[in-house]
Amino acid sequence: MKLHIIWRVVASIVSQGESIMARPFKLEIHESEAELKQRLNHARCSAHTEKLQMLWWIKSGQVTQQQEVAARLGRDTSCITRWLQKYRVGGLVELLRIKSAPGAEPILKGAVLASLRERLNSADGFSSYGEIVEWLDQEHGLEVKYGTVYQWVRYRLGAKLKVPRPQSAQQDPVAVETFQKNLVEAYIG
Repeated sequence: MKLHIIWRVVASIVSQGESIMARPFKLEIHESEAELKQRLNHARCSAHTEKLQMLWWIKSGQVTQQQEVAARLGRDTSCITRWLQKYRVGGLVELLRIKSAPGAEPILKGAVLASLRERLNSADGFSSYGEIVEWLDQEHGLEVKYGTVYQWVRYRLGAKLKVPRPQSAQQDPVAVETFQKNLVEAYIG
């Protein structure tokens, strides 16, 4: 009989939206409310916006429970728990840190990259990307694919190959010199 009454009381409390077994929500926020509001207004990343919004709500007293923060942000309570734990451990810097995968280590680095730059900037340079592939294999023992070499040289280093313009073997050097002289005189005069 008494158990039945207890369950009725619990059901009425739950139906009114009150939490029975919620842990006390304790978080000491070091930043001022004005500073959080300013950071929130200037946030460019949506992940930062959500986290700063959460801290501002807590600091301003708009929310008192973790479940309420989760409901307002549309996130699971476990996500809010992780965010709060990050803030407790490392402050705002740790909370707003966005980690990225380290990625693969670049194949061309250090002395190899410096010697490639030097050779590209020299007068003789390279006449083709295939020649660079062979040079890397012979000089540095690196087997690099043609596409990788092209991407590195053209886009990362911003270099162009030293390829002279084609000239005819039957060309008369005196006629070329006369043409250039007459062209300059016609342009100036």
